[in-house]
Amino acid sequence: MGAKRDDLIERATDWAWQHGLSGLSLRPLAAALGTSDRMLLYHLGSKEQLIVEIIRCSAARSAEELRSLRPSTSPPEAVLDQWRLRTTERQAQCDRLYVEASSLGLFGQEPYATEVAAMNEVWLDAVQEHLVSSGVPQTRSREIAELVDAAFMGFELDRPLGAEVPVGLSALARAVDLLVHSA
Repeated sequence: MGAKRDDLIERATDWAWQHGLSGLSLRPLAAALGTSDRMLLYHLGSKEQLIVEIIRCSAARSAEELRSLRPSTSPPEAVLDQWRLRTTERQAQCDRLYVEASSLGLFGQEPYATEVAAMNEVWLDAVQEHLVSSGVPQTRSREIAELVDAAFMGFELDRPLGAEVPVGLSALARAVDLLVHSA
């Protein structure tokens, strides 16, 4: 049952990246996956658990792409490289799913609030690992990763307004460089 379950989760995540989580209905999803809603429930237990597994799978995929990024030549360049990765279509799909999952957990609705918090940790760990591999000292890496991630979230909110490269991106890269070289 493990391999079948994992395959269903992977394919359901692909489907959710294209169609989103809001309004997810088991019958249309199952039909798109070539199975039945009863089989989805058999392998995953409930619609809520399916959504949780989609959130986890999406977070793992996103973090894995960041972890596969080669170390950058410097901490400021790491910021720019991470932004370039973050703005790929694949990462944008994950971001859209993240926003939907966050809205489900926004008011503490479980299990989504807990899963989004876990998703944040998975992503922050990957941001931190890339920054360290690119020259950020381990001792400052978590706070710098949190700054970069928070700035990127803000930049994401401005993307629909038309700015391909956020105005603050170069300022963020300089700020990271200053933080790395400060006492």
